[in-house]
Amino acid sequence: MSAFRYHAIAGDGASVSGEIEADDRRAALQALGKRGLFPSRLEVAASTSVASRSSSTAVVRTTPDTPRWSPNFGVRRKDITAFTRQMAALLGAAIPIPQALEGLGEEEENAALRAVLLDLSAAVRTGASFSGALATRPRLFGKLYVSMVRVGEEAGALPAVMSDLANLLEHEDEIRGEVASAVAYPLFVLGFGIVTVAILLTVVMPKLFSMLREMLNVLPWPTLVLLRVSDFMSHYWLWVLAALIGLIAAIRAYVRTPAGTELVDLAKLRLPVMGGMFRSAALGRFARTLGTLVKSGVSLLPALRIVESTIGNLILSRQIAQVAEETQGGSSLAAPLRRLGLFPKSVVQMIAVGEETGKLDEMLLRVSSIEERHMRARTKTMISLLAPALILIVGAIVGFMVIALLLPIFKMSRGIQ
Repeated sequence: MSAFRYHAIAGDGASVSGEIEADDRRAALQALGKRGLFPSRLEVAASTSVASRSSSTAVVRTTPDTPRWSPNFGVRRKDITAFTRQMAALLGAAIPIPQALEGLGEEEENAALRAVLLDLSAAVRTGASFSGALATRPRLFGKLYVSMVRVGEEAGALPAVMSDLANLLEHEDEIRGEVASAVAYPLFVLGFGIVTVAILLTVVMPKLFSMLREMLNVLPWPTLVLLRVSDFMSHYWLWVLAALIGLIAAIRAYVRTPAGTELVDLAKLRLPVMGGMFRSAALGRFARTLGTLVKSGVSLLPALRIVESTIGNLILSRQIAQVAEETQGGSSLAAPLRRLGLFPKSVVQMIAVGEETGKLDEMLLRVSSIEERHMRARTKTMISLLAPALILIVGAIVGFMVIALLLPIFKMSRGIQ
């Protein structure tokens, strides 16, 4: 019997620590799991003798919770997704974690990811748990990732959990790719229009207007307006550019504050057309993430706490926190969801049926598919409206510039006649 010192997260999200006696590390993890605790660190207590530490092969000293520096820059999200899928395949083939990490690291072409994988392998070889090693790199492996890996370790089902995690990451990458492809054309139209107008105002118009000034004493008002704008842009374009950069930097700084984040997240949900898209995307992520966690063996309350911090919208996150509080008090998941109106009634009914039949994870994954279909439909609607609107705006600006140039020419022609 050995004593283990632990730091863990309780079901209500509170951080707790203490000591527990068990035959080995796995027994200690199982005992903590029965108490509803999810350990972030588990190590042999200092009072345990050196002989007992060396005689037990199951005793593992995890890495500290303080993150160490690692070359995280240059590692993309798709790299992490591919690593997760490969790791699931290797663990499914019964390859030990250190060897799997080392093999993937040696074959990895991305130098930054190679260094991370080899560092993880070294940490696991020196006694760290896989989840503990991942937790030292929160920029690459978030709370959701680490929590699912920890559950897989405790349940002895790490290959299956890694496979579920890979499926989740691949699906999210697919959704992001579809959205990026959808907005690429409108962004191209907008960028092309801005560049075209800027060149006309700062390069082309000043030369033409210098000729018109000599030929006409009185210019039409559209031409005068364009002349003033062109003069201002040609003389002060550097100041305008600096002001735009400063404005963008100030907005980004404000958005990162709690008040700015709340304002932006609230605006996302209330925008016409786009608000429904953002809401469906966030709720689809909530349902898929929660379903994947429940399927992997995470109890409902800790799973809700994890989803609360990963849903990506502060307003919806607060509502999920209310759901977690009511669930902690003994309420079902469907009851607070119905009261808060997070999902349509039909979707809440599906979740209630899933709770009653013991198939909550399956129902949540079906709900995520429904919300994602809604998100895709709204995205198509948005793009179908956005692209023509941008073309119309750019066309109107260029048309005004053309009319402003033609009016003095028409006036000259009438004078000649």
